[in-house]
Amino acid sequence: MLLQNFQPQPKLVTRSTLVEKPRFPVIDAHNHLDEPFGGGWINRPLDEILDGLEQSGVVGYVDLDGGWGEDILNRHLQTLAPAADKFRIFGGVDWSKWPELGDGFPDYAAKRLRAQKERGAFGLKIWKPLGLHVRDQHGELVKVDDPRLDPIWQTAGELGMPVLAHVADPVAFFDPIDETNERWEELGNHPEWAFTSPPFPPFMSILSSFKNLVHRHPSTTFIGAHVGCYAENLGFVAAMLDDCPNYYVDISARIGELGRQPYTARRFFMQYPDRILFGLDEGIRRDSYRLSYRFFETDDEYFNYNLSTVPAQGRWYVSGLYLPDDVLKKFYYENAAKLLKFPPL
Repeated sequence: MLLQNFQPQPKLVTRSTLVEKPRFPVIDAHNHLDEPFGGGWINRPLDEILDGLEQSGVVGYVDLDGGWGEDILNRHLQTLAPAADKFRIFGGVDWSKWPELGDGFPDYAAKRLRAQKERGAFGLKIWKPLGLHVRDQHGELVKVDDPRLDPIWQTAGELGMPVLAHVADPVAFFDPIDETNERWEELGNHPEWAFTSPPFPPFMSILSSFKNLVHRHPSTTFIGAHVGCYAENLGFVAAMLDDCPNYYVDISARIGELGRQPYTARRFFMQYPDRILFGLDEGIRRDSYRLSYRFFETDDEYFNYNLSTVPAQGRWYVSGLYLPDDVLKKFYYENAAKLLKFPPL
């Protein structure tokens, strides 16, 4: 039998709790509405989008797809304008302009950010090409904390625009793809997700560069996507939260990491209840929201962390965190409401 055909069925008898709605209203602080991650919801009628959110108990939604380009940003702003109070749309940086504009690129990008803010963008989304692919006019790879980019981060701070940053990726994506890699199957299905070092920079060099950036700009609010891009090491994330009061994290797409360390993860939430934001990162998927609520609200044990037959990210299962109400209320709603200017509960 080939390993790819091995799909063991757990025989452990455990409780399975269906959580239809969250215990408190939710602000989804990391998600999409366009293709590919948002499932193309932006092409549906606005009433259908709002109904999908209502069914899942989501009262506020951060749409990060404005960062893919200014034409996309404009389309999303126009489509969602009749319900603008429920959405926060983030803009982005067009890195492809750097070789053309040379030393003038950072100021250009900062001016474009001001223009995006004027049109209605609420924040700035930085995706993983920075640190992995973005190159300057000399063809040199640009580090995340490159001081030439300071005008962008300073402008975001002046405008009160939070910067949601996804740098790097799961640590295993940077390791050799061999029999020791815990994401071997996933990388076999998606070889384009591999950032083996070399030729890519080492994982920790990217994370250290990101920490330098956040620490250097204390007047700008940064949100580290996917548990600060290092859910495998909550000690590192905690130290960064301690060192950088302007720093927050979201938990989007990392239940698989948090749930295999449930004691450590629960302590992390209890220690930083004011600094963690909810996010799904799968579009408006009711079953995925339910699964997330089950994970955070129940003490169910040893269950699949996604909707596939076999866990998609690695062959492990998770246990629920059973967070107390005061932490859930902050995590689901209050923290994001403060950062993203939603009304208080």
